[in-house]
Amino acid sequence: MKMKLTDFKFEIDDIDVPEKPVDPRDASRLMVLNRDEKSIKHEKFSDIHKYFQKGDVVIYNNTKVFPARLKGKKEKTDADIEVFLLRELQPENMLWDVLVEPARKIRIGNKLYFGDELMAEVVDNTTSRGRTIRFLFDGPNQELYKILDEIGEMPMPPYIEREPDEEDKERYQTIFAKERGAVAAPTAGMHFTPELVKKLEKKGVEFLPVTLHIGWGTFRPVEVEDLTKHRMDSENYYISKETSDKINNALKSKKNKVIACGSTAVRVIETSVMASGMSKPGTGWTDKFIYPPYDFKITEAVITNFHQPESTLLMLAAAFADYDFLMEAYEKAKKEKYRFFSFGDAMLIL
Repeated sequence: MKMKLTDFKFEIDDIDVPEKPVDPRDASRLMVLNRDEKSIKHEKFSDIHKYFQKGDVVIYNNTKVFPARLKGKKEKTDADIEVFLLRELQPENMLWDVLVEPARKIRIGNKLYFGDELMAEVVDNTTSRGRTIRFLFDGPNQELYKILDEIGEMPMPPYIEREPDEEDKERYQTIFAKERGAVAAPTAGMHFTPELVKKLEKKGVEFLPVTLHIGWGTFRPVEVEDLTKHRMDSENYYISKETSDKINNALKSKKNKVIACGSTAVRVIETSVMASGMSKPGTGWTDKFIYPPYDFKITEAVITNFHQPESTLLMLAAAFADYDFLMEAYEKAKKEKYRFFSFGDAMLIL
């Protein structure tokens, strides 16, 4: 059956969208979907260890969200401006791809001031709201990052209505966050605590990192009814030889599962597939768009959140779980008052 955008529509008027995570993180609820039995169970996330066994591998995204939203002033007019850092283009030249507001007033050659410590110059127009800027900073990149971390605000998802605060610099991260470069968190990993990871590792479950730096495109709506016409934004990824080798060992064993923690981990490992069906290490850019039907080569279980209607994240979950089964689970989740989106509850699809 060919899927259309409107197949992924559902009402969100009556759902709970929290603005902060539960504390502790693993106290969130967990809906467990078994694809073979077509069964649905309700658990706490802290009980997820019951579903894993010795030799299973959990693939997580170790990207780190940086405070990408800068508020500043335009030279001469002193007008308030906002710059959203999308990605670093040339670290050696301190060039960044950004979005600006108000776009109509920010032109090539303008200088932008962020407090007393930092200034940037607009060097190119990329889209109606997009610009390339160069930070005019006399120092190493690490010092620039330190200043950005101090003055920047975390880029909260658009459906979070409150203003970001200092606590969000820790709150909107996973415990795995290590490699700086994302403007959105891989939220499936936000349910793990160090204690829960230790418990699983003691059981013989191994946690393996991949990196995918999530861009603002993760929130960009799909605007075409025919899903084959949608194009994902390219995002930078990395998978090490150690992670690939251990994924392949689990696949060859036939008895151990490869569990992807989040849609970004799924996209990395499915991008890494060779003709043999095994994983290949490497780095590059991926624009892989997974929607039903899709033949998963590596992923054998998925940890994910409850996603927005008509989102690419929902489509990936439907491709893995089976569309009808996932929609049934979402209706149950609404009735059972599960919490949705980034700071909400979790789902384990087996």
